[in-house]
Amino acid sequence: MAEVENLSRKEQVIRKAAALFQKNGYSATSMRDLAHALGIEAASLYSHIKSKEEILQSLCFDMARQFRESLENVEKSNASYSEKLRNGILGHIAVMAKDLTASAVFMNEHRYLSQPYLRDFLLMRINYINRFKHIIEGGIKSGEFSHIDTKLAVMTLFSSLNWMPNWFEPSGLIDPEKVGNQLADMLIGGIKTK
Repeated sequence: MAEVENLSRKEQVIRKAAALFQKNGYSATSMRDLAHALGIEAASLYSHIKSKEEILQSLCFDMARQFRESLENVEKSNASYSEKLRNGILGHIAVMAKDLTASAVFMNEHRYLSQPYLRDFLLMRINYINRFKHIIEGGIKSGEFSHIDTKLAVMTLFSSLNWMPNWFEPSGLIDPEKVGNQLADMLIGGIKTK
C-alpha cells in the first residue's frame, strides 16, 4: 500500500483507469466511472488528466517504451542468437509481469487510440516485432536455427507471449523468470537445429 501512497495523483488516476479499462473495456469506461472509483468529483479529474484518451496514450506508449528498452541491451550483446532470443523473451515477460493490468490494456485496448496515435503505436509495435524477427533470421543465417518461416515463428512467439496477462497469476508460486525460461525452452527448442 505504501507504493500506491508514493505515486503522484496523476499516476494513481492512470492506475485506477487501467484497472477499469481492463475490467470493463476502454469504450465502456467513462470519466465519471473513473472519478467514482477514485472517490472524487468528475470535474476534479481534469486537474490531473486532460481526457480518457490521454490515459490510454500514456499506458500504451509507456509500455511500448519499456518493451523497446528491454530489447536494446539484448540486441547489443555478443550472445548467441538462441541466448538473444531467450533474453528477449525474458525481457518481454518481465515488462508484462511488472504490471499485468497495464499489459492487458496495452494488448487489448490500444485499438481505441485516435489517429495519429494509433498509427504511431502500430508502427512501434511492428518495429519491435521485426527486431525479434531479425534475431531469428540471424539465427537461421548462422545455422543456429532451422530454415523456418520467420513470420510464422515470430507470430507464434508473440501469440504465446501476449496471452500472459490473461492467464498469469502473480501469486509468487511461479515467478515470471521461470515462466519465461520454460516458454523460451519450448519456443527456441522448436527452431534450433538438431
